[in-house]
Amino acid sequence: MRAVVYAGTGGPEVITFGEVPKPEVRLGHIRVRVHAAGLNRADLIQRRGQYAAPPGWPADIPGLEYAGEVEAVRGGSRWKVGDRVMGLVGGGAQAELVTVHQDETLPIPEGLSYAEAAAIPEAFLTAYDALVTRGRLAAGERVLIHAVGSGVGTAAAQIAHHLGATVLGTSRSADKLARALVYGLDVGIDSSRTPFPEAAGEPVDVILDVLGGPAFADNLAALAPRGRLVLLGFLAGSRATVDLGPILRKRLEVIGTVMRARTLEERVPLVREFAERMLPLFDQRIEHAAPLRPVLERTYPMADLAEAHRLLESNETFGKVVVTWDGQTDRLADGQR
Repeated sequence: MRAVVYAGTGGPEVITFGEVPKPEVRLGHIRVRVHAAGLNRADLIQRRGQYAAPPGWPADIPGLEYAGEVEAVRGGSRWKVGDRVMGLVGGGAQAELVTVHQDETLPIPEGLSYAEAAAIPEAFLTAYDALVTRGRLAAGERVLIHAVGSGVGTAAAQIAHHLGATVLGTSRSADKLARALVYGLDVGIDSSRTPFPEAAGEPVDVILDVLGGPAFADNLAALAPRGRLVLLGFLAGSRATVDLGPILRKRLEVIGTVMRARTLEERVPLVREFAERMLPLFDQRIEHAAPLRPVLERTYPMADLAEAHRLLESNETFGKVVVTWDGQTDRLADGQR
């Protein structure tokens, strides 16, 4: 089968395509023919040699999320050949075939293309886990989402809106803040102009942070008593020198989480809960008060993966970048459907 292979570490020039063995189907697993795969910052960091795949996943084939159709099953399975499915993996999704456990796979909602479906797993499962499982966000609370124009950010805004929270979001782009209003954002904060604790006004109950060290002190300042800070990444750096006093005085929780390194035993309950609570909201056949929608900046054919890497590295994207083996290219307008 064909697969994306990193022929070393460095810039997009290390991206190559090669023939690799077809993955075997173990008991309890299914093999999926991948039509589309989401591109994530983890793929960029892995390309630079700074984020190795977890044990048991391909070391040189990137890709954390896929959408495709079941090609083979082994043993008793709720899936059958031809089913449209999507899901998360620890690596290897940017190949024509990927083998996954049957219990961490999700059905593709009706009305969505493979490219749209590939924009769901990493962003929405990460956002749901951070907001609901870790952050315990409740109706009536205030949540601050950093980088609200990112894939996880646009997913988190939609989920938080559905949960009945007031949604605040930061970005250094006024255009991204305006576009995020379509996806549940209530208050946009241009962090290039105003410090976010000041712009937030009242304290917030939950913060989803991908910035890291440089934002840590301001995050503590912006949180209400018993607030929860959920750390998802360190895009601005992992080191900080701060006064830890607010954590004790306000009884704050600082929660770190990562999706890629989780075991099957950790993934399956999350996938099951997400399927029950959130997945029906993507079904376009049903009217929802607060529907969920994948947000695509652009879709590239897999042959143009290096260009897709450069676009994501530019920080100019809103939502997700997806690559497809089918050569499909599109760009969805905000508010479409």
